[in-house]
Amino acid sequence: MSLSFAASDMTIHRVIEEETTFRPALTFLSGLTPELLAANRTWLQQASALDASDTLRICFQSYVVRTAHHTILIDACIGNDKPRPQWPNWNMRTSDAYLRALAARGLSVDDIDYVMCTHLHVDHVGWNTRLVDGRWVPTFPKARYVFAKQEYDYWAELRAKNENAVFDDSVLPVVEAGRAELVTNEYQIGDYVRLLPTPGHTPGHVAFCFGRGRDEAVMSGDLMHSPLQTLYPAISAAPDVDKAQSAKTRRSFLERYCDTSTLCCTAHFPSPSVGRIKRWGDGFKCEMAG
Repeated sequence: MSLSFAASDMTIHRVIEEETTFRPALTFLSGLTPELLAANRTWLQQASALDASDTLRICFQSYVVRTAHHTILIDACIGNDKPRPQWPNWNMRTSDAYLRALAARGLSVDDIDYVMCTHLHVDHVGWNTRLVDGRWVPTFPKARYVFAKQEYDYWAELRAKNENAVFDDSVLPVVEAGRAELVTNEYQIGDYVRLLPTPGHTPGHVAFCFGRGRDEAVMSGDLMHSPLQTLYPAISAAPDVDKAQSAKTRRSFLERYCDTSTLCCTAHFPSPSVGRIKRWGDGFKCEMAG
């Protein structure tokens, strides 16, 4: 899917690694009750966000924003050859789906100027690196990799206490190659790329905003995984480090962009994944773009 902005020189592309069933909704979404799920089952299934067995369906994807000056990739999905015994479906993958999807957008790894990570979870940093002659090297050799410093420091501190394969194979090699930029909340590129702190899922989780003079598009990362969380912002995801903070941030984010023209580019909503935030009863919905 490609989206073109009439008011700017930006184009957004989705680069999908896979779209699949994930976890049972009642297990993955904290606070979700069988009764609440039953009341919302029909529209969730119609949106392809829930299957017949009440398992969430989600997308694993990157976004590529092309401007007149830069080509920017947001979040680097799952990756290949990574030891992931905790996630059997991702363990030691050997799939060409991601690089084929990138090529289908007319892009090669050499075309990416920036890789921006909303956070440093396993399914957002995997293609930061790839295995070459037994070494992990940056997949995008000409890119600067943007990590929020608070997020990086959080994981580095945990890594100092316990092994963390994700940090070791998908983050540290980028730093050691001199390709990383650890940035604060004031980070921006010119007048068209800005960082928006969105803590809760992880302490340093951020969204990235694009557009001159206003947010024409925002990459929301794991601020929300399912459309159910827009209708009920208080429902957090099981992996959220601070579920109360996540709920507070989510509502603030939805209020910020509600009834504006800003495109919300979600990390995990099923296709088409991109829409505009509208009010829906006491909550919100992401009205999907066609």
